[in-house]
Amino acid sequence: MKLIIRVVEIKGSCPVYEVDHKITLNEGYILDPEETDAVCMHSLTSILPYYIALSKGVTAKELGLSRGESEEAYVQCLDPCEITGGGTVLFEISRMAREK
Repeated sequence: MKLIIRVVEIKGSCPVYEVDHKITLNEGYILDPEETDAVCMHSLTSILPYYIALSKGVTAKELGLSRGESEEAYVQCLDPCEITGGGTVLFEISRMAREK
């Protein structure tokens, strides 16, 4: 299972990500630097609690991370941009079947 974590929105100004940047995890946990635009260590705190469950087939809805019936999960980084002057980034996490 491959996870694609895509930046869908930024509140404020993020020094690392731009909208449509992506992080790719092969096998659900192996960072693929060839298919990854950027990685901010702070943002990983929002992704780490969920990536294993999502890669093992737990639905975004079961985790409380979906928009209605969407199969994609949504999480955001923890930067409170209104206070820090940084950027709060919203991520969409999608599953893709492995290529054979």
